[in-house]
Amino acid sequence: MQATITETNAANVPTSFAEIGGRQLAYREIGRGPPLILCLRFRGVLDSWDPAFLDALASSFRVLTFDYSGLGQSSGTASYQAEEMARDVIDLADALGLDRFAVGGWSLGGMAAQLAAFMAPNRITHAVLIGTKPPGAVEFPPEPVFLEHALKPDYDLDDEIVLFFEPVSSASRAAAAASHERIAGRRGDRSPPISQETYLNLLQDRVADDRFAADEDCRSFLARTDIPILVISGDHEIVFPAGNWFACSREWQSLHLLVLPRMGHGPQHEAPELVADIIASFVRNRSRSFGAL
Repeated sequence: MQATITETNAANVPTSFAEIGGRQLAYREIGRGPPLILCLRFRGVLDSWDPAFLDALASSFRVLTFDYSGLGQSSGTASYQAEEMARDVIDLADALGLDRFAVGGWSLGGMAAQLAAFMAPNRITHAVLIGTKPPGAVEFPPEPVFLEHALKPDYDLDDEIVLFFEPVSSASRAAAAASHERIAGRRGDRSPPISQETYLNLLQDRVADDRFAADEDCRSFLARTDIPILVISGDHEIVFPAGNWFACSREWQSLHLLVLPRMGHGPQHEAPELVADIIASFVRNRSRSFGAL
């Protein structure tokens, strides 16, 4: 009898571990093509990504996801300071021998991605930022409803609809249910959720010393860099409203801003194939000149 070959995808790919500076970073990779390292949101672990989004990206990229130091399956000291999360990105790239790579990030991870570009400008080919904000002061704060749901010990589907989708849209609510089922579909080898004590402590430390909110050096760098930057936002972004990018779109020379209608904080989970196709097209059609560096 011929053995059945199981295709590796986001729902079944095993977790690997990179030894870096006395700690282990848990990561997974699927697909072939230019490397794309993705940074997680607040409270996110490896299993917080929608597998349909990762699988769609994997048709164009070598997709790498990971748990931040001290969270999920990774060891080390946990931090929600953007520069510490960005250091994980660069360290993972070093461990895997990646000289140049694209970096992406969702929400808090979008801040890490921006800092990674600032910290390793000669290595970043593209930056893809989903549902996040630029460095420095911003005009539009999160909606109060965000913290009402984001700080609960456990999310249920209703919380996810509010946090990541557009509650007034029946299509968005249906997309939320489908995404929820896909995320729950992985069996075994799952990263443990972050405890309430841990994420509250990390959030408290960040609020007390939010260096990203005052990082004008990073903002100035991103305004003048030739790294192609893609920002994807829902038009009802309750955490980091898209309006915070409007001034940047007039100032940053390589910024591309896309606002998707009737979507919330997780457009890549609502429309995974669409967002993956947009990212792939962006990377194919926008490039930088490393010769000038």
